Amino acid sequence: MRCLLLLVSLAVSNYGLNESCVIHKHATAIVFSLFAQQQTDHATEAFQKLQSLAGDWKGKDELGNEVKSNFKLMISNTVVMETLDASGMEEMLTLYSVDGNGISLLHYCPTNNQPHMRAIPSLENVSQLAFSFLNAGNLPNIAVGHEHRMIMDFEDKDHITERWTWQRNGKDTEMIYHLARKK
Repeated sequence: MRCLLLLVSLAVSNYGLNESCVIHKHATAIVFSLFAQQQTDHATEAFQKLQSLAGDWKGKDELGNEVKSNFKLMISNTVVMETLDASGMEEMLTLYSVDGNGISLLHYCPTNNQPHMRAIPSLENVSQLAFSFLNAGNLPNIAVGHEHRMIMDFEDKDHITERWTWQRNGKDTEMIYHLARKK
């Protein structure tokens, strides 16, 4: 902000511009800049919540079956890797990372496709991340079964819920995992 005020002062003194004209012309740029900075701060804060999940988790799905998960910080703490082991399914791997003003999710599925989703946190104190489908590797068309949405609820520091939406032929099936930190 100090640099911007310095630029305004220089423009007024060097070019004889009316101060209110210069300020008005740059007001839009200032608002967009501050808005983008604010959004980025939310992404950073949301990612810090994901980083805080590091460790082992256990819980149940909506049918009462056992679920295990592990969150691990990777690559100089710029990626959170989750391995999820749900009863009756093969292990899945999901990578989370900051992507501009949002959080990127890349999911490696036992069906051998790799959905890419993104969430844009809108609050300072992030209690939920809603990831929406962008595209997928090794997915010949959208009708083929794939994870299409994931909502992560941060209930408290030791409890989260993941709601994964599997989509096939336009029909959604939700899988819910209630997880608690292993102590």
